[in-house]
Amino acid sequence: MTTRNVAWLHPFAGIAGDMTLGALLDAGAELSFVVSTLEGLNIDGWSLTTEQVDRNGIRATRAVVDAPEQHHHRHWSDIRSMLEQASLPERVRTRALAVFETLAIAEGKVHGLPPDEVHFHEVGALDAIVDIVGSCAALESLNIDEVASGPVAVGVGSISAAHGILPNPPPAVVNLLEGIPTVSVDVDMELTTPTGAAIIKALADRVGPMPDMTISGSGYGAGTRDLVDRANVTQVIVGTSTDTMRELKKSLSCQRIWTT
Repeated sequence: MTTRNVAWLHPFAGIAGDMTLGALLDAGAELSFVVSTLEGLNIDGWSLTTEQVDRNGIRATRAVVDAPEQHHHRHWSDIRSMLEQASLPERVRTRALAVFETLAIAEGKVHGLPPDEVHFHEVGALDAIVDIVGSCAALESLNIDEVASGPVAVGVGSISAAHGILPNPPPAVVNLLEGIPTVSVDVDMELTTPTGAAIIKALADRVGPMPDMTISGSGYGAGTRDLVDRANVTQVIVGTSTDTMRELKKSLSCQRIWTT
């Protein structure tokens, strides 16, 4: 019997890099492991702490990245070299490379550039690098074999970004969410960021209802703002899935078809 550790992200109020990291830390990922893994990047000028906050009655963990460097423009090739040369667990490196490559492809499509010529604005900043690599390290701390996700919430209206006023969801997020079920929420705010969308696009093996699993824990990662009608958090549910559970579901499905 094969057992796999599963993390199901539930972005019912959207998803961002810091919300993903906060949710995984809230679910039991060790902060010390995440920090020591990030130190393998050999870059200075950042720190990572957490704080407990309340979002519409839900206690959640907010991942707080202190990185004074703002909006440093790094090319995808620069970040790829940084990750390839870093001292990282191999699965952390592979996942982080996948997220950044997915971002580069989506941004390149927006600007009409090959991925290697894309230079990241907000995503190239040090805090975004910590969010992405930190989230991959948190998955490793939890020994997650499979990532899945629920449908992704997006807002309406417009947002302010490095290139000026953009539609909400912004073009890069739209590109990243191609083929992924989305839910439109009547909130004039960027609920899902490019970083959050890229984490799902690159790492989620499937998007839909929660996978069949035996739940072992859960966590909530807080966004920075409060919403009127919902908790501004990304939920993650972790557990184990076995071949036996999948075969049982298949058998029960066949029985239902046979009896109808």
